[in-house]
Amino acid sequence: MAYDVYGVGNALVDIQAKVADKTLDDLGYAKGVMTLVNEAAQANVLSALNSAAVTRCAGGSAANTIVGVADFGGQAAYAGKVASDELGEFWLRDMRNLGVKIEVPQTTGQSGTSVILITDDAQRTMLTNLGVSSQLGPDDIQESEIAKSKFVYVEGYLFTGESTKAAAYKAIDLAKKNNVKVAFTVSDPFLINLFRDEFRQLITGPVDLLFCNLEEARSLTGLEEPVDCAQALHLMAADVALTLGGDGSLLLHDKQLIPIEPAATKAIDTTGAGDMYAAGVLYGLTNGLSWKQSGHLASHAAARVVSQLGARLANKFTPAQMAELLN
Repeated sequence: MAYDVYGVGNALVDIQAKVADKTLDDLGYAKGVMTLVNEAAQANVLSALNSAAVTRCAGGSAANTIVGVADFGGQAAYAGKVASDELGEFWLRDMRNLGVKIEVPQTTGQSGTSVILITDDAQRTMLTNLGVSSQLGPDDIQESEIAKSKFVYVEGYLFTGESTKAAAYKAIDLAKKNNVKVAFTVSDPFLINLFRDEFRQLITGPVDLLFCNLEEARSLTGLEEPVDCAQALHLMAADVALTLGGDGSLLLHDKQLIPIEPAATKAIDTTGAGDMYAAGVLYGLTNGLSWKQSGHLASHAAARVVSQLGARLANKFTPAQMAELLN
């Protein structure tokens, strides 16, 4: 089977719950950011959610994007590491039921989790325990799978560990060797503070398509205005997708700036907005859509996902809705 996108990233079970600001204050975590926590801290967080309605699904940033590609009707594969525990079995079953191909062997230990605390202002605070997802390594990356893909999609979160970083570089190297395009998301502003020079080298080197939001673009470029940031990034990467929240997004391709209008929505949970946007663009570019059409699909998909709880589309686009969007 040929793939539209081969994703590489953390394999985490997303555990989502709506909470009051007081719960967040009591736990002592900064609102709206991702914090890495150990197993004991994660257990403490979960115990604080006893009275909250909790949902779970297979997740991870790049995994959310791959799920989106599959939901649109694309063909996708994923490299992520889980344990031979109940959470790991759940993650694999959930992904494979969507048609995503996964060949990475399970290991011993505890599968990773990301507890996503959603407050009334639609902010999501992520507390992530990587578990064995941090053991993903270069041996888990298969050249034969990459060679039959149109894009390899790599998440910036992988750069926080030596093993996962080596897996990311191997995937990128094999993609270039096999004439497969490389898409990269910087994932989170805090990562740029840690890896700014390394990310800039990637973006100016093997990366073909860069995904980032405005805060990340400002950190990467040192500029303020969205168009200035986008154009500076376009001097580094062949193609750029810059999301602007409620102001839409900017695509840059072949020295052309393509503004994408925002889709009207009422946000209740911003979890996965950027991941879903990337899914729309990647699905479009690998399935014959123009850059404008791909951005239009991505914008509406991201708007739909923030109007619900969770990083997946609760209501998938019907063929008729897809056709209407792309006219």
